[in-house]
Amino acid sequence: MSDIIDKTKSFATDLLTRKLAPEFLYHNLTHTQRVVKSTKEILDSLKLEDKETEHLILAAWLHDTGYTKGSEDHEETSTVIAKEFLEKQGYSQEGIKKICSIILATKKKHKPINIAEEIIRDADASHFAQSSYMDTCEFLREELSLLGIAEYNQKEWLKTNLEVLGKEHDYYTDYAKEHWQPKKEKNLKRLSKEYKTIKSIVKKEALKAKFKSDSPDRGIQTLFRVTLKNHLTLSDIADTKANILLSVNAIIISMALSNLIPKLDNPSNHYLITPTVIFIFFSVASMILAVLATRPNVTSGEFTKEDVKNKKVNLLFFGNFHKMKLSEYEWAINELVKDKDYIYSSLTKDLYYLGLVLNRKYKILRWTYTIFMIGTVISVIAFAVSFQLYGTK
Repeated sequence: MSDIIDKTKSFATDLLTRKLAPEFLYHNLTHTQRVVKSTKEILDSLKLEDKETEHLILAAWLHDTGYTKGSEDHEETSTVIAKEFLEKQGYSQEGIKKICSIILATKKKHKPINIAEEIIRDADASHFAQSSYMDTCEFLREELSLLGIAEYNQKEWLKTNLEVLGKEHDYYTDYAKEHWQPKKEKNLKRLSKEYKTIKSIVKKEALKAKFKSDSPDRGIQTLFRVTLKNHLTLSDIADTKANILLSVNAIIISMALSNLIPKLDNPSNHYLITPTVIFIFFSVASMILAVLATRPNVTSGEFTKEDVKNKKVNLLFFGNFHKMKLSEYEWAINELVKDKDYIYSSLTKDLYYLGLVLNRKYKILRWTYTIFMIGTVISVIAFAVSFQLYGTK
């Protein structure tokens, strides 16, 4: 056999290495090398003339070179590249014509009309029978996505591969039928098993999502959870504001007691008595209101069985059961969880009374801040007037 095969190998390897876009994760040099190897494997089982063998090996090396200029009509492009290269090598026109017809036989859904076309088609699909098939087809899926040709999710891709292997593809040569078909069947079973698993998972997720969206209970629970959380957050904010006022006024009073009031015994400082009293009065008033805003209400802590049966008691608030025995409370909770309406009623009561507490807290806080602000202004004015009238005497 002439050295044309070595030259073609070097040409195809160089072209696919340098000119092929990186998006071609499947149709690359590795794929071409596999097709050449599979072609030789089939040829070893047959007794063909040297020229026919040469034509097939050359076609295998050149069949995907058209991808270097894009994926569209790449078989025709491959024949153009093959013709230009082989003519430069002085290859016969008859041989070039046969090689080009073999390359065109790799088109999708082409039905082979001679042994050469059967061999190249089987070799081009030899990966269907390889243990690495699952990984190889993932490269093809990624390639299609990168090139913007098609997008498949895992379920769609498995279904597509099942249709190709199970319905659309057939091996033609005796060698492929004997050695590759059984391995292809194993891959088909793997695909089918994985597809069923994915289909089951997707179905469960769909039912779960449908149940979530159709279930009114979930929306109601979310409503109560979010609203209760917001109420508790607002209560924490109110307590924090009250604590700030308590701290500020405590500091003001302690400083007044330690620094200002002892100096009032001096007759020359009597003019400071009135503004000091005003100052302390408003500070004390602010502290009292801040304490009232945070002071908890004392409840009875008891309920009767009649209260539970009539759904009159809110078992979710500790103030209604803190004096009850554990056995009595457990009985009441068991009664509660048996009745969904009672649960929602208890949550509603919890929300309502929390709202009343918040309303009381924020009303007192508003008065507290108002009194503190007015007291501060009046105290400053009183000190300023006292200094103006008596401080210079």
